[in-house]
Parts: sequence; structure tokens; C-alpha cells
Amino acid sequence: MTINEMRLDIAKRNKKGISFILASIILWMGIFVIWLLPIKDILTRNLFTFFCTAPLVPLAFLISRIIKAEFSAKDNPLNNLGILFSINQFLYILIAMWAYAAAPSKMVMILAIIFGAHLLPFSWLYRSKAYMVMSIIIPIVILGVGSSLKSEHTFILPGIMTIFEIVFAIWLTLENRKEI
Repeated sequence: MTINEMRLDIAKRNKKGISFILASIILWMGIFVIWLLPIKDILTRNLFTFFCTAPLVPLAFLISRIIKAEFSAKDNPLNNLGILFSINQFLYILIAMWAYAAAPSKMVMILAIIFGAHLLPFSWLYRSKAYMVMSIIIPIVILGVGSSLKSEHTFILPGIMTIFEIVFAIWLTLENRKEI
């Protein structure tokens, strides 16, 4: 199998990772709710925000079962590359952890930028314009909006992320239909 055949195979079998994007809609909605709650202490909000990100993988696994996508195409050599792309994000989360105490009012912005930027290598893996475009638009828009927001309006960022994730999921659904 050629590398392009392997890319097409993993894109079809994993449905371009849409289970993770659908799971992230739920997570960003949870983060949005946290930032709407009348919690005065920003460190508590940030802690609850981190808690919201924890169930991503199990939720994506459950969603992959529901939508009949392979969670992991273990017999495809590019599967390990996809895992590496995902694990790489955990290293970037250290930046958000630093912001938790050093720049607490900007932590959600940093988390959203990290999430958006980590999508870029998946554009190559899944041969996806949606991943490419969203990996560029999300960080730029979030940085622009987040830099200009007052801390009491931080709830806007997870709201924007939820909308981005919904648009992204729709776009991936359309791309998946074209692949079949």
C-alpha cells in the first residue's frame, strides 16, 4: 500500500477523526456553561475548565462506536502517526497549565489556541481541507477576540469555540461523504 492509499484508508476508517470533533463540541459546551456560572474565583473556573477537557478520549471512543467509525486503525502504519499528533497536544497543555496561575484570565484563550493549532498535522493525515482551514482560523480568531476581551467577557471564547466545532463537524461530515 502506498502512503496515499494509507492516508485514504485511515481517513475512511476513522471518518477523519470526527468522533474527536463531536466530543470536543460537548467539552466546549461544558466549558461555556462553566464560564456562564456565577463563579467569582477565576482559578476555580480554570480548574473546572481543565476538568471539562479530561473526558475527551473516552467520549470520542463512545461516539466512534455510535457513528460506526474505527477509533484506531491499528493495522494501518499511519495510525501511530495520528497518535503522535494527538499526544503532541499534551505537551502544549503545559502552556495552559502555566497560564492557570501566571495569566489566569487568558488561560481559556490559550487552551483554545492550542486546540486549534494542534489540528494542522491532521490536515495532511486525513487529506482534509477542513482541518487545514480550521487549524489556521481558530488560533487567529481566538487570539484576536481573546486579546481584546475584558476578563468578565471570557465566556465568549468557549462560545466561539463551540460554534467553530459545530461548523468543523459539519464540514468533516461533508468531506466524509465525498470520500465514500
